[in-house]
Formats: sequence, C-alpha cells, structure tokens
Amino acid sequence: MNVTELARKLRVHPKELLRILPEYGFDIGMKAVKIDNKVAQQIIREWRRIQLDMEAKRKAEIEEKKKLERALRQESGETVVLPKIISVRLFAERLELPVSQIITELMKNGILANQNQDIDYDTAAILAEELGFVVEKENTSAVSVEEEVEKVGALEEAFIGSKHNESRAPVIVVMGHVDHGKTKLLDTIRTANIIDTESGGITQHIGAYQTIWKDPKTKKERALTFIDTPGHEAFTVMRSRGAKVADIAIVVVAADDSVKPQTIEVIQIIKAAKLPVVVAINKIDKPDADVLRTKTDLSAHGLIAEDFGGDVPMVEISAKENINIDKLLDVLLLVADVNDASIKADPSIPAIGTIIESHVDSHTGPVATVLIQAGTLRKNDKLVVDGEIYGKVRAMKDYNGDTVLEAGPSFPAQIIGFKVAPEVGDVLDLRHASEATKIDVKSKKTQQTGAQRSYSIENKSDDEGKLKKTFNIVLRADVLGSLEAIIGSLEKLKHDEVGVKIIGKGLGNLTEDDVAKAESGEAVLVGFNVKPSESAESILREKKVEFKKFSIIYDLLDWINVELEKLLEFEIIITEHGTMKVKGIFHTTKKQMIVGGLVTKGKVRKDTMVRVIRDGEHIATGKLLSCKIGQQDEKFIPEGSEGGILFEGKEKIEVDDVLESYSEEKRIRKLE
Repeated sequence: MNVTELARKLRVHPKELLRILPEYGFDIGMKAVKIDNKVAQQIIREWRRIQLDMEAKRKAEIEEKKKLERALRQESGETVVLPKIISVRLFAERLELPVSQIITELMKNGILANQNQDIDYDTAAILAEELGFVVEKENTSAVSVEEEVEKVGALEEAFIGSKHNESRAPVIVVMGHVDHGKTKLLDTIRTANIIDTESGGITQHIGAYQTIWKDPKTKKERALTFIDTPGHEAFTVMRSRGAKVADIAIVVVAADDSVKPQTIEVIQIIKAAKLPVVVAINKIDKPDADVLRTKTDLSAHGLIAEDFGGDVPMVEISAKENINIDKLLDVLLLVADVNDASIKADPSIPAIGTIIESHVDSHTGPVATVLIQAGTLRKNDKLVVDGEIYGKVRAMKDYNGDTVLEAGPSFPAQIIGFKVAPEVGDVLDLRHASEATKIDVKSKKTQQTGAQRSYSIENKSDDEGKLKKTFNIVLRADVLGSLEAIIGSLEKLKHDEVGVKIIGKGLGNLTEDDVAKAESGEAVLVGFNVKPSESAESILREKKVEFKKFSIIYDLLDWINVELEKLLEFEIIITEHGTMKVKGIFHTTKKQMIVGGLVTKGKVRKDTMVRVIRDGEHIATGKLLSCKIGQQDEKFIPEGSEGGILFEGKEKIEVDDVLESYSEEKRIRKLE
C-alpha cells in the first residue's frame, strides 16, 4: 500500500505519518513510498491507540509547561490582587494569561463559565494559587487613602516619631521549611534561658515569648522576643499592611535537606520586608548533613555567607542536640546592636501594637496576643482596633501564663477582655482612645465568615456572653465544584452552640503545609477524593494528625454532624423517685452514715443520688448506696414504709432532715 493512501485513510499528512510510525515500532524509513499490506493493516488497527497515546503525551507536555510556569511564578513571588467579584476576562487579564486557559482551568474544576461571567474571590484565589500566584485581597473598604496612609504610618511614627525613644528587646521571627526544625529550635532556645522563670515548662502557647541571654561583650542580661511558628501568618499579613513587626529574621535550613520551595518563599518575604537576616543551618548532627551544599544553595538565592564573601551570618546548629544555640543567641544580639538605631521605642505614650495570635477560649471568651511595639498597655485600658473599642483589658498574662499589670515595647502580652476577637495583623492603637466608637458586636458577627472566625458571641450585656465551640478542619478537594459544594453545605450547619471552622482549604492532594496547618490549628485534615502526597503522608504519621478521606459528600457531612454533636453539652434528664423523713441515725463513719426513716412520697431507691433538705433548704448532695426493710436488703423502700439506708456524702445527716432520692441520665443531644 502506498504511504499516501495509508495517510489519507488515517487522515494525517504523509510526512507526519512517517515521523510518528518509528516511535511505535513501525520502522519503515523516512523516505518510504510503499508499505507492506500486512504492516499497513496492523497500523490501521493500532492507529486509535497511537492517537490516544499521542494526545496523552501532548497533554503531559502542556501540563509540564504549566508546572514550570507555576514554579517560576512561585519562585519570583508574583503577586495578583483580586477583588470580591471579578469577571473571567478581567481575571485572565490580571494573571496575564489567555482567557481560554482560565476557562479550561475552571472547567477542570467543575465550573462552566464564559469570559463575561463573574466569579467570586474564593474561586479566583484558589485558581490563582493553583497557577502559582501569590494572592492578595483587594482592599474594598471605604477608608480613604489618607486614612489608610495614616494607619499604616502609626507604627513607623511609634518607632521614629518620638523624642523619648529607648532601646527595646529585638523582635525575632523564626521562619523556614515546615520540616527543618523551627519548632525544635524555639523549644531549645526556651530551655537555654539563663533565668528560669517557669515551673513545669511552658504553661501555654501564646504565639510569642521572651528569653533572657547574657551579652558576651557587656556580660549584661538582655531580652530577646521571639515570634513563634504560627507567627508566620501574622508576619506576612502585617508586612502587607506596611507594619514593621520583626526586627530580625532567622531562616532555618536543614543541612541534610538544603533549600526547599518554602525556604525560597521565606527568603522572598524577608527581602521584601528588608529585614536583617541570620541563617541557622540546622541538623548538623545528621550523618548526611552537607553544610557546604546548603550554603552554596542559599547563595543562589541571595543569602551569601560571610565565609563566602557575603554579609549574612550563618550559624551551624543542632536544635535537637543543643549544639551552638549559645552562638546563635550571641549572633542575634550582635545583629541587634548593628541595627540598634531602629530597635527603639517610646514607652511613655499610649500603647500601639499588633495582634499576632487570636482565638476564643471556652472559659474566658476572645483572647488575643498583642506584641506591644510602642507605649505601655495597662490593665483597664480600652482595646481600640481601627478606631473601634473592642473591649477593655480585664487581665494580661505574659508568655509564662503569669498575670502582669502592664506591657511595654517588645513585650508579647495575652489579653483577656475583647468582646469580639480581632484578626491576626490588626493594629491596636490607643493614642486616640477617647475618640474611638464602641464596636457594633452584632454587625461584626455578620461580617465574620466561617472560614475566618471560630466563634459566635451574642452579648446580653457588656459582661456576659454565650460562646460557640468549634470543630476545626483543613479541607482539600479534587475539584473546585466539590470544594464549593462542601463549603456551602457546611455553612448551612447552623447551631447556637457549635460550628465548623475551616482553617485551610485547597485543591489537589494534601501537602506538608496542610499537615502543619492542621497541627498548629488542632484541626482534622479532611480530603474529598484526594490523598496525601508522599512527603505529607510521612509527616502525618510522625505528627499523628488525623486524616479523614471521603468520596461521597453526604458521608462527609454525616461525619461532621457526629463530630459537632460530640461538642454539644449532654442533656441531663432528672427523674425524681421518692422522699424520706429521717427518724434516726444508727451509724456514722467519715464518709458514710446508716440512717432510718419513713418514706413519705414515692419510692426511695438504692444506687441513686440524694438531696439533703434541712429547714426547707438544699444543703448537700450524696449517694444512696443500699436500702433495707428490717434485716432484708431491698431495691427500694415504698411509700408509707419505714426502712434504713446507707448514705455516702460529706454532709452529716440530722434527725428530721428530708432526703430526696433521684437519678440523673446523660443523653447525647442531636443537632436540630
């Protein structure tokens, strides 16, 4: 058969056919004119499979190209600012990508939309992140440019605007790849504190802490403030608002793993913030540690070690074995001295600080950690955020959980007294507290989405409130349509006492970041038609973070319902059995008494609870362990009969007391 005839049957150009066939085992030569009929028939039979394979390769090449573009965007930190609502066409323009590609990506995620249709911020943000962009939300508030500039400048003014600035403790943020030892380093630094102010270790996690270290030059004790691992969120949020939160950054890099994508992201954040940086090359105790390779990889991203001719201090440490932690602290003090001019603040002005951690405590209500950056915050001060009074300082605790009456510059204080929990990154500014307006709690509640807030407070008065318990999850789905359907269904699960908080969401298989987020947020990882990546799976086992996988939305929602019901308080059902009038006391020990009496109502039953009523008042509660009529053990003593009971309780029963026999049953409540 002629090649041209075969090409015509297969609907392909002859030259293209001759190029393709050798790839699939038909080596007939590039200049062939004729093909053996048997071979031609075999090619015709195989052609459909060949077409499918070529299409798969073409798609793989396109996907590989997209992955490369995505990686390049992530490496460069390319940012896109998105509004609440945006059309597909404008979205494509902001990303500088073809509209057809955006429409295709939407279709992949279960959304059919043309170029003129609008998509919301969440949809656009997830797609943009999947394409490798760093997403920022457009500020659509009614605040004028002048007001925003004034707000952003508040902290700068606090640092340089006063004539009474004094040196303060440097604030240090610790950043790095999720598995390179940030948390272990912070724990080791805590224990390196030369002043042991703790009993039984760290009492609570508030997002920041201070340590005291002896200056190697002056031999004087100096404080250093560390923003703990969850402070990453605070750091990036506050940087985007123009606020200077940290004075020095530590980049933790594992010597056995070198630079990872998250390390690169951290370096870009630090460069954008123009922060002095110290690199802690961790895990040097590992047998496969390669410090030289790590330094070389870091130099490729602009962090050049001093022994490489650069100006970045790099300290080789092992947080696990406590190797060179003292050298790291010495270097931090040295870097602080070099930048001393900017590490000052005026403690005499009204307090200005930044929220670095915010949550709702089941007992005390909204609690936030504020890093004071200028001035001094005192008990009973108003809590002013964005010109609104969020409450007043009812109590303050330090990083050890000890009560303090005031907090000055660089001091991280846990504040109790907020009526509504502020957001991480909010600026606390008391300079114009007298002009601030009282916050509209009800209005604030309506603005808080389930993915951002974990509580619900309904103020009955200024001092009392009803708290909502939350079930935290990190949600991952295979396509956007599924993700939106699940989130929409969860939003309908409304209850006065419990709720779901989505602390993270995304598309595709679970990542290491998802595991880290779930661990720090005490959340369960929930996957819909997805599984953990290999690296995430190993961390899941190590961290013992719970992962639940579903393929049917109703199964997921049923499971959420069960978990929420576990958070509900039990319903206590009280059943009254009978009443006995005490006629005599026969035997008494420290905790038990044998008493006799007449049952005046119902039946007094064994193994029930007993109220002790004296002169019409309930004075104690105990247990009725056994009943006797004469010498015979009975399950109960009926109305009109006399008998004896064995009572257990702290209060001593007296003659003429009334004993009420009752039982309590705890019932699991259901979501209505």
